[in-house]
Amino acid sequence: MNLEEKIASIVRMHGAEYYDSEIVSENGNRIFRVYITKEGGVDLELCADISVELSPFLDVHPPMQEAYYLEVSSPGIERELKKASHFMKSIGEKVRVKLRNGEKLKGDILCADENGISIDRDGERVDIDYCEIKKARTCFDW
Repeated sequence: MNLEEKIASIVRMHGAEYYDSEIVSENGNRIFRVYITKEGGVDLELCADISVELSPFLDVHPPMQEAYYLEVSSPGIERELKKASHFMKSIGEKVRVKLRNGEKLKGDILCADENGISIDRDGERVDIDYCEIKKARTCFDW
């Protein structure tokens, strides 16, 4: 079992789902950020409980060589979509997509599978393979 699978297993034990993780530098500190989702939403108590359980595991299986801070949080309502599973769980949501050729699209995700997505852009269906996507993010009209 790799690191990501073990983290996902710990997260599932708390009734949540592992979404993604990232390593970032902020204010001179390295942060290992674990994103989780849960039907009905993620609250601070859930993040704290998962963090308490992940911390000793990551002490033995560190995600990086240097010192870091662990953060557990929700990916937010406007979240980055990187994996096919992210797109599949976002069907029906509005998304902004930047393609590798520089084109930018915005529309609702109609469907998604292991190969790509289809979005409704102003009544027009646009099919996009994942290999064409440079960056994608859900967007919420406030």
